[in-house]
Amino acid sequence: QVQLVESGGGLVQAGGSLRLSCAASGTIYSIKSMGWYRQAPGKQRELVAIAPSSGSTSYADSVKGRFTISRDNAKNTVYLLMNSLKPEDTAVYYCNAERVLVAPGLEFDYWGQGTQVTVTS
Repeated sequence: QVQLVESGGGLVQAGGSLRLSCAASGTIYSIKSMGWYRQAPGKQRELVAIAPSSGSTSYADSVKGRFTISRDNAKNTVYLLMNSLKPEDTAVYYCNAERVLVAPGLEFDYWGQGTQVTVTS
């Protein structure tokens, strides 16, 4: 059983910074991609940033230049450094691990439980 455990959310003033972490645990051979999504009240879940096992990271236009995603493959952990936070960044942030190889030829996608980020003006 694979679990994703997130940490680092909280309350911050506009212009501040937060760093989110997400660690995947369990029997894991490899993870194709890890990323962060967010969902604000009354809105659909949206992609924030994604870090593939190889290749370039990508970001939503709304966070480019402010957020940085990084990944430690050895620890199956992904981070999201959020700078210059704005009130519109307020949301529940979810970690995602895509195409997690848990046994030869067996892959699943997993989600974390979510962590609240609140940015006050």
